[in-house]
Amino acid sequence: MNEHIMIIDDDIHIGNMLEEALSRENYNVSRAYSGTEALMLFPIKKPDLVLLDLMLPGLSGEELLPYIEGIPVIIVSAKIDIDNKVELLLGGAADYITKPFNIKELLARIKVQLRTRNTILSSSELVYSDLKLNTHTHAASIGDRQIKLTRTEYAILKLLMLNPVQVITKSQMLERISEDTPDCTENSLKQHISNLRRKLRSADGKDYIEAVWGIGFKMA
Repeated sequence: MNEHIMIIDDDIHIGNMLEEALSRENYNVSRAYSGTEALMLFPIKKPDLVLLDLMLPGLSGEELLPYIEGIPVIIVSAKIDIDNKVELLLGGAADYITKPFNIKELLARIKVQLRTRNTILSSSELVYSDLKLNTHTHAASIGDRQIKLTRTEYAILKLLMLNPVQVITKSQMLERISEDTPDCTENSLKQHISNLRRKLRSADGKDYIEAVWGIGFKMA
């Protein structure tokens, strides 16, 4: 099956050029012209990679980025401010390319991100620092220490390790893990995370999960 790329850009000319170039490379392509439209299309289209402009009607690219989980996002923007670039890369974007851009360079960056994503998805082990999580056996370990996880703790840790630089809000976390852990509620989520952090900390004294006050959680 061909990989699916979503273009989120309200510039018709650039969008048409990108769609034509991507189609020639045998990618499936979908488009959204605002952040609000993209947010509605994500669960339907389920793209493998997103090309995201920042200056969008409705939700801006900066506002939309935290909602894009587990999908590599390449920012394609005319904004050149280095602090803005750094903030977005630390906030979850996989890459950033400025307009005007060379289409060959963008296609190469897309291939790199998709290759990385496919490697992660095909691997049975997620690794973050000294922490390892086997997605087949659901076993976690830090060094030689095995850590026994509940079903909910495993789902939370897997979500965070798949998105290590992104802050996951409580509502996003509940939505993403609800299929695997229907018993987890907003009231119990805090306790599950607390138990998980305690188990990980007991292995080597390090904090692996960071609470971002007023927002959610991310890998530390």
